[in-house]
Amino acid sequence: MKKVIRDKKKKKSSLTPLIEKGDIFQDISGTIGTSLFLGKYTMSEAGAVLKKRNFYNEAKKRGLWPIDFELDSSQYPPLQRLVIYYKEKSPDNVIVDLKIREGTFKTKKDSPLDIARSKFLVLEWLTLQNPRAKFEKQKTPLPGQAHPGLSLGKKVVDLFSYVARLNRNQGIIAYPAYFHNALLFSRYFNFISPVKKAEVEEIRRTFKKITFKELAWIVHLECLRDSKEEVYQWEAEEMLLPVDKKLEGYFDSKQYKNEVKKAKLKMNFSVDWNCVEKKMKSV
Repeated sequence: MKKVIRDKKKKKSSLTPLIEKGDIFQDISGTIGTSLFLGKYTMSEAGAVLKKRNFYNEAKKRGLWPIDFELDSSQYPPLQRLVIYYKEKSPDNVIVDLKIREGTFKTKKDSPLDIARSKFLVLEWLTLQNPRAKFEKQKTPLPGQAHPGLSLGKKVVDLFSYVARLNRNQGIIAYPAYFHNALLFSRYFNFISPVKKAEVEEIRRTFKKITFKELAWIVHLECLRDSKEEVYQWEAEEMLLPVDKKLEGYFDSKQYKNEVKKAKLKMNFSVDWNCVEKKMKSV
């Protein structure tokens, strides 16, 4: 069932994956076919939150007005897709493409982080883009990008944090589909696994003289090599942004920080530049 609601001035959506895995979560709320966002809020209420958090103003600044909403609650397990379009509901006009639900998450048995009973806002897919903008010929998009982004990372994170608090969630869980997503979100989120955090940080530190975009493509094209000179393949893991202050202590703990440092000592990365030269020609 799809529910489309127009604001008095209209509304619309976008594309770039944040998450691509789903079965690790156990759903705890929501109803298939519901017309309520997260099974609780009318689209008018959701629109009021977007307005309160200045999303409308940011859209207008970028010439992305009027906008239009589309809410699809037909997927199982209860998962909602919210798309925000510029002007008309068309794949070419997507500003935001969000797949979201509430869920619980189980950590590994040996993890000191006990969140089995915690309720999270789960971002399974997120794309933010400006459908009116195009990449100039001399500029290469990031992997997965169809249009330039909105440069609203911090504001979007603030928006989800606000929704999580409103919804009484303990935090937000994301599963970055691309390496560069992990880098971008690491400004706000932490990997639950200290080893994964060490991996991402060590790659960025090792190649700090390489631009963010170039490194994104090196990883995506599988031109990075690990300590065994084997191809490094990006494998996403869960990232957490705590809303409940009790969870913040886990990432600030000596145990977590020591595990990160210890893991980094075992890591070594290099770039196969012949691979880069060959594969970048097809990008």
